[in-house]
Amino acid sequence: MKIKSFLSKELECFSLFEKIFFPTVIIFLIFSSFILKDDKIALISAICGTSYSFLAGKGKISCYYVGALGTFCYCYIAYKNTLFGNLALYALFYFPMYIIGYINWSKNLNKKSRSIIKTHLSKKEKLIYFPLMFILIILFNFVLITLGGKLTFIDSITTICSIFGQILTVKRCYEQWYIWIIVNVLTLIMWIIAYANGSNCFATVIMWFIYTFFAFYFLINWRKELISNEDNI
Repeated sequence: MKIKSFLSKELECFSLFEKIFFPTVIIFLIFSSFILKDDKIALISAICGTSYSFLAGKGKISCYYVGALGTFCYCYIAYKNTLFGNLALYALFYFPMYIIGYINWSKNLNKKSRSIIKTHLSKKEKLIYFPLMFILIILFNFVLITLGGKLTFIDSITTICSIFGQILTVKRCYEQWYIWIIVNVLTLIMWIIAYANGSNCFATVIMWFIYTFFAFYFLINWRKELISNEDNI
């Protein structure tokens, strides 16, 4: 498939707002990063991460292409800032999950829109996932303290919640957006603190601010789509 044809199909179901907002965000990231002389790896990570978040929210399988590149870049800056929980998360979990997600999403695409078919968790699944997530957060916090990491409790919450959020993303579940809101807000705080302490990562701060906006935006959109689909059954 030619690049032009591929991009055309990816943009077919985008609203006018999304067609304007998404490239504007990317341009802003690049501009602000160069003005503030930000780390170039952090900029690439921010562009890839922002693109992944937006395309995943739109249910586009192409999100996994940019997600893989962004993962390598984010691992580098997480290591530099001794955020070991985030480093382990991206290196050992996200990359394999991108492969699994790509395979699962490719089997569950809407033929007309070329976007994934959304789902939601059953009551039984909710009773399993959320208590387990809470227990693992407590346990992982002790591991990070032992490793000498910074902001260990926030790092633990964002790491464990991200694991469950990514699992729900692969499963195409609407509930993922509640988890991503928690992850994004706390991670944003974590990187603001790192930036205030002298880390050259402004693009990363902006990236997580954008992620937070996306999480709220797609929570509303996925909910509307699920309700609409149930009404049409």
